[in-house]
Amino acid sequence: MQLQQLRYFATLAEVRHFTRAAESLHVAQPSLSQQIRALERELGAELFHRARGNITLTDAGEALLPLARQILADTETARREVQEVAQLRRGRVRLGAPPSLCASLVPDVLRAYHARYPGIELVVDEGGSQDLVRTLAAGGLDLALVITPLAVGAPALATTELLREDLVVVSAPGEPPPVRRRALRVADLEGLPMVMFRHGYDLREITIAACRAAGFEPVFTVEGGEMDAVLGFVRAGLGLAVVPGMVAARSGLRVTPFEGTRMRRTIALAHRKDVAPPRAARELRTVLLEHLGTAEA
Repeated sequence: MQLQQLRYFATLAEVRHFTRAAESLHVAQPSLSQQIRALERELGAELFHRARGNITLTDAGEALLPLARQILADTETARREVQEVAQLRRGRVRLGAPPSLCASLVPDVLRAYHARYPGIELVVDEGGSQDLVRTLAAGGLDLALVITPLAVGAPALATTELLREDLVVVSAPGEPPPVRRRALRVADLEGLPMVMFRHGYDLREITIAACRAAGFEPVFTVEGGEMDAVLGFVRAGLGLAVVPGMVAARSGLRVTPFEGTRMRRTIALAHRKDVAPPRAARELRTVLLEHLGTAEA
């Protein structure tokens, strides 16, 4: 008994017509008939009542059908499992992440993942959270680290909250500090020169919204940069910037936290709701969660 014969039998049992079954299977009708006859000879029983324009299952065919379907389903499951194992030896994972995380969290996670699965090609798309959401929804990424809550009207994505990160103010070490206190309030930023990210960055929207909530419009000396550029402009003494704590800790700049109600952002891992991530991407999610668990322990 061959899997091909069982597949032919199950298809014919479903459509009850030799010509349509052959077309569905992309085989010639004589080949289909021969394989069904060979299966019946091997089992020692007819599986179909054949009448002009009317094909029905015999009792033997009725008994075989659920077993054939189960065998075919188990075969497909086995094929997928083997393919997914093979995918962990070779393949590709496309991860999107904001520049702030590419400069802090992502390198450590990718190093751990590459050590575990060296055959997987890692492709990183660095961009603002809003841009990454659009790319992920369009199928250009398997996973993306994004800032939640997502904007109103964002595509349907499944998100898993990973961590909440404090935002801080960075300034050039050679310049006067923004305040004489250890920490500052958002209101203290009024009138101070600031370096601002380009449109599409969540940090831009968060900072502007916080300033407006405090009753003022921020003053930009330079705007439109990526993360590295913004840090460089701050280092050159062009102004202050609000950045994530993980980035500030590695920047070499003066770091001033916010006092009282701290400014924070929530980082989540997202994928499309209508498409399950491939096995290699699911394993990257596991490594990411393991890394965060170790870091927080």
